[in-house]
Amino acid sequence: MRENYRLYRFLTEVEDVLNSSDNETNCLPEIRMLVRRLIVNSYWVQSQSLEPSSKTESSVLLLYDELGFPLTVQTVTFAPGTHSNIHNHGTWGIVAVLKGQEKNTFWRRTDSPEFQDKIEATGEITLFPGDIISFTPDAIHSVEAVGDEPTVTFNIYGETDPNERFEFDLVSHKAKNF
Repeated sequence: MRENYRLYRFLTEVEDVLNSSDNETNCLPEIRMLVRRLIVNSYWVQSQSLEPSSKTESSVLLLYDELGFPLTVQTVTFAPGTHSNIHNHGTWGIVAVLKGQEKNTFWRRTDSPEFQDKIEATGEITLFPGDIISFTPDAIHSVEAVGDEPTVTFNIYGETDPNERFEFDLVSHKAKNF
């Protein structure tokens, strides 16, 4: 019961931060601090994860998603060596690594005249337990679980615009909604 209170207090604090600004992206540093406080002070959050599915080598445990409330909170588990597709989220997001290691590769659209959705890699960073990263709605990335143990992350996202969430194909140079 106390852990539910912590999660709802956290969500209320995030909502207060978002409501205090006209630009959600400007709120990301303050929300990262709230995420850090939650994961450091909550064993419950640290312990909420599923084993990776043998079929997909990943799993998602939804901790909070309420119709009409623009936040989604979940933990994501990737088996070692698992790669995500190249994607954006169509909203802001914050990811905190709870266990394992996660390599993020960042991409940008090159918008060549021939291929409107052509992308190129711009950098990468490997995150370790305790590391927190935030993404703007237009950020494009892919994720790989590196190391010998599953990677578990705590993720919070704003309200996704489904018309702005894409998966990118490096071969066809096309983006499709997902």
